[in-house]
Amino acid sequence: MITAPADPRLELARDRVGAVRVIPDPSLPPRLLQLADGTGRRYFAKQHTGRTRYVQEVHAYRTWAPHLTGHVPELVGSHDSTRTLLVTALSGTSANAVIPGSSEEELAHYEAGRVLRLLHQATLIPRSGAIGPDLADRLAGWIQRADEAGLISAVERLLLSAHRDVLKGTLMDSAACHLDYQPRNWNIGEFFGMYDLEHMRRDARIRDFARLEFRRWQAAGQLRDAFYSGYGRRPTDTEQRLLESFGAIEAVTALVRGNEQQDLALTAHGRTVLARLS
Repeated sequence: MITAPADPRLELARDRVGAVRVIPDPSLPPRLLQLADGTGRRYFAKQHTGRTRYVQEVHAYRTWAPHLTGHVPELVGSHDSTRTLLVTALSGTSANAVIPGSSEEELAHYEAGRVLRLLHQATLIPRSGAIGPDLADRLAGWIQRADEAGLISAVERLLLSAHRDVLKGTLMDSAACHLDYQPRNWNIGEFFGMYDLEHMRRDARIRDFARLEFRRWQAAGQLRDAFYSGYGRRPTDTEQRLLESFGAIEAVTALVRGNEQQDLALTAHGRTVLARLS
């Protein structure tokens, strides 16, 4: 008889919390399982395909999450050889489920700003010179990939390269950043929460605003206002100009990823952001 291989996510959960059952959820990506133990407490078990994101996420839970107690899941366990981790589930619902234009949507953005400020304040290093050159090198790599794939014109390459130079020569605040901070990773319940810490690392503080700026706020200025009200301050004029350079990263990565994954929506997003920067 051929038996199915054991699922390392279930093995980790059973080792740490005992008997569990799977809660079917077709909205979850295949690498995630929602589970419940005998008392009904819910968990998420996640298996990474690569080691880098696994190590980064475990590090985030152990190092940065203590600054956000009550607003992020608790790391219950991890298993290095299978790149698997188990976290508690937050009570509530995804912020993606709120009605666009509703007061609930504005409140979610306000709370998102308030909680992100806790993380940034606790880990802030003002006007660091270490972040800009690293970001410039990353942008240069994406520009090269886009150019080699024929995704950008000579004029667009020059535009993106100018933003690379801005990043390289600018001192900027650094902090622990979520780096995928948008409603799909927010949870609304008794307390605001955030999921998916696999991208979290020390980076330019205002880069945590980029996905909202270029994916959510273009046609919804009231959400931008609500977020910054919660955060406690808006970007300065200099920081707002720097945010445009983070838009260059957003644009070119979307073009490259969209092309590689044959994702027309992602490609269109890259084109839209690039046009805004022109």
